[in-house]
Amino acid sequence: MAALRSRWSLRLEAPFHGGSCSWVAPATLPDGSPAVLKVSWPHREAASEAEALCLWAGNGSVRLLQEDPEHHALLLERCIPGHPLRSAFDLSTEGRLLAGAEILRELWQAPLPEHTGFERMANVTAEWADLAEERMERLRPGFDPGLVAHGIRLLRELPATASRQVVVRGDFNPGNVIAASRRPWLAIDAKPMIGDPAYDPWPLVKQIDGPLACADPHSELAERLALIADALAEDAGRLQAWGIARRVESALCLAADGDAQASHHAMREARILADLV
Repeated sequence: MAALRSRWSLRLEAPFHGGSCSWVAPATLPDGSPAVLKVSWPHREAASEAEALCLWAGNGSVRLLQEDPEHHALLLERCIPGHPLRSAFDLSTEGRLLAGAEILRELWQAPLPEHTGFERMANVTAEWADLAEERMERLRPGFDPGLVAHGIRLLRELPATASRQVVVRGDFNPGNVIAASRRPWLAIDAKPMIGDPAYDPWPLVKQIDGPLACADPHSELAERLALIADALAEDAGRLQAWGIARRVESALCLAADGDAQASHHAMREARILADLV
């Protein structure tokens, strides 16, 4: 950190809590402007974050101020006041969902770069499908084999049937949409790929609050998917299908990590989605 502090003449504060793949702390620039220093452990999902931030250029996303590829470090715009969208309780659930959808719509407008380091979603999800099959066979976690096969099939088929390709945000959960001063909300922590935009909304729909704990989760999820699909001019069925695919993949990943409770919870979510009319 000393080298980065010296290079950019930063005054650093105590790091933010949370996160497992990076060290992130508020910083102050020499002119007194607020910033954030993010230093990542090298991993696949972070490889193209700087490229995506340059592409979005502050439109729906925090701005990239400086990059140090050698140290896997990014100097970023700081969001103030900085609370996440999921805790914006002055807004209704619908209001928070639509605020997130507005950010996604803006991010998806970025032109596809001709030469890029972004991974193709079809390649990534095909790898996930292979892993899910291997884990299902090896671990035998007691999941519904028909539902698992359906989720794996969707991981392979959905990217190829998309009507358009965009730079997706990746992990668009409402904890990664932050209140800012330049704009009401800005997205952070990109995990970009090129692929089907319908991939992005599921974490927003599921994590804005607890829809699966309500009295009628089927109706609640169906209404949310319809709301987001309409706001984004996407097909609600594709949003639903991506939710199934992602929860099946997550369930088998969690099972491989030994977290039986979380893995079965993820499969329950996949079943509820699959049962929607």
